[in-house]
Amino acid sequence: MPKLPSRTAKRFYRKAKPVQGVDADNTVLSEHQEQVLFVQWFRRTYKGVRIFAIPNGESRSKSAGARLKSEGVSAGVPDLFIPAWNCWIEMKRSKGGRTSDKQKDWLAYLESVGHKTFVCAGFDNAKIVTEKVYKETLKGI
Repeated sequence: MPKLPSRTAKRFYRKAKPVQGVDADNTVLSEHQEQVLFVQWFRRTYKGVRIFAIPNGESRSKSAGARLKSEGVSAGVPDLFIPAWNCWIEMKRSKGGRTSDKQKDWLAYLESVGHKTFVCAGFDNAKIVTEKVYKETLKGI
């Protein structure tokens, strides 16, 4: 589990749901919780590098879904984008997350047009991937 000295992290760990046979304390953070921790860490670590979320994952009414779809929202688009690094991140829970066919299609498309894409299993994995992408970005300068 990530060691972040934030009130948000402490609140998430208290609310994490037990999952049988997953780890020593039988808790797994939700994808939302993992993503919030990651974005907080990213913004503290890479000041001046922008990251933003694509709000595709929530349940909506049919009318709101239709309105957003007509505005260009598309199922399967990765969760996070880092424009300066041309990098997309699809967040999953640290245990038990699955990439949908629509997500796989978007990831393949983005890679085919020259973007970097990653599916990250939780905060720790996203942090490791991001640090590698940052080092590669520095080499290219």
